[in-house]
Parts: sequence; structure tokens; C-alpha cells
Amino acid sequence: MSNVYTAVCTVTRDCEVRYLPSGGAFLTVNVANNQGFGDKQTTMFIQVALFGKRAEGNLKDYLLKGQQVNISGELKQTEYQAKDGTTKTSLELNANIIDLVGGRKENAPARQAAPKADVDYDDDIPF
Repeated sequence: MSNVYTAVCTVTRDCEVRYLPSGGAFLTVNVANNQGFGDKQTTMFIQVALFGKRAEGNLKDYLLKGQQVNISGELKQTEYQAKDGTTKTSLELNANIIDLVGGRKENAPARQAAPKADVDYDDDIPF
């Protein structure tokens, strides 16, 4: 049985693409998700991983700090020992979907505009 977590989050630092010894690519990006309102608002920090061909694409050029993204995938909580000996927890998401939300950030490459068609529209149309 698997779980699915979906949320709109903010990228907290630029993503990284690495390669496995087998040659497969994986992309990691850290995101933050605010929950609750007012004094009861909390922030969840999630490390997101995306594997395969989607990790090799142009997505890495757009997953920059401050970009809002819609993520969906399987969420897992893990515990680890910090350097000071305390037990900490982290959230990790194996992403199935990462979609950009909102406009392009300053450092992201500009997308090319679609070419205009040479069509003569009739100006007498009443709408």
C-alpha cells in the first residue's frame, strides 16, 4: 500500500542533478510547505527526489530558490541521529509529479514565444 502526498510548495534552494553509477539521473530539491493559520502556522521541509528521464530534462533550469511548485508522490518520514546525539526526523518525497506554479524567476531562462501566424482577422465580427 502506498500513500500519495500532494501540495503546493516553495523551493528553498536550487535543485541538483546527480547520476547513479548505473548512469541513471536523479534530481533532488528541497521545498517548504506552510500549514495552518496565524499563531498555529507551521512549516514542513521536504526533500524531493525525481528519478529517470524527467530528472535529465530542462526542469533543473526552473527549480530555483523561491519558485512555487506543485509536487505529488510517495511521502516517507525517516529518523536519524544528529551530530549532537539527538534523534531528528526528516520528510522525503519520491516524486511522481513536479509542476511549476506561477511565473518565471529572474535567473530562469526565458521561454521562446510561439511564432505568430499570418492570419488576417475580420474586424467586423461583433464580439
